[in-house]
Amino acid sequence: MTGRAVGRAAAAAVLAALLAACGGAGGGTPEASPSSSAVDPTALPSPTDRSPHGVLMAAQLAMHTARRARFSGNLGSDTVAGMLFWAPKTVLELKRPGTTEQVVVLDTTAYRGGDAATAARQGGRHWERFTAAPGPDGAHEVPYASAFDRLNPVVALTAAVAAAAPQRLGEEQLDDSTVQHYRADVTAADYAAAQTQLTPARRTALLASLGGGGVVTLDLWLNGSDQLVQLHRTGSGAAGQLDDTLRFTDFAGPLSVQAPAESDTRDAAGQALPPL
Repeated sequence: MTGRAVGRAAAAAVLAALLAACGGAGGGTPEASPSSSAVDPTALPSPTDRSPHGVLMAAQLAMHTARRARFSGNLGSDTVAGMLFWAPKTVLELKRPGTTEQVVVLDTTAYRGGDAATAARQGGRHWERFTAAPGPDGAHEVPYASAFDRLNPVVALTAAVAAAAPQRLGEEQLDDSTVQHYRADVTAADYAAAQTQLTPARRTALLASLGGGGVVTLDLWLNGSDQLVQLHRTGSGAAGQLDDTLRFTDFAGPLSVQAPAESDTRDAAGQALPPL
């Protein structure tokens, strides 16, 4: 085994231990307000190699341990902001600045609305509830999974760790903080294939959302704790250009996403999930 392969195996073992400690990423009753407790990073093994590849492994571990963060930025031409929980359950609150409609995902259930237009259309109820159709194995997929996986910093770092030759571009200032800038190039196919924690259907959807092919360039800015504070992702595949910029804050903070009140929700069972 090469040194790089050994490093990848070590990272995979560490993340497997984290997933076991967090109780996995699916199944059971979704948590509307994930606990503020997190796996103690000092109790877990961490990479000591400070090469670009080793630092990205450390960042992958640090972000998995954080489990949640606020985000803001853009996915293509779509401006977004909200909160994201990637462990132990899939939880998302997404808002578009300048609009009042929101999207809330709690594991396998999505809620859309929260605005006056939805209430007017539904006779006073502000929210619609959707459940994604079951996959080939009978399990329900996560609604809006491809957008969630593009937002998830652990997914981006997992792809960066899979890159052949990541680079450290140097120290920079981001707002009032000193950060380290790294860059990694990886094919869209390898980006999706590296996500072994995702179902095959989600890997396929992620690949499509990345443009379906070509090379993806990841620019990553890490703080002094190896946490990903800014991500810029670009590429050009058969399905079009890719240009995302995301900022992350409040890692492992006291964040909470709640399901809308049942009395203010209409069940949209059987209806297709609207585009994000």
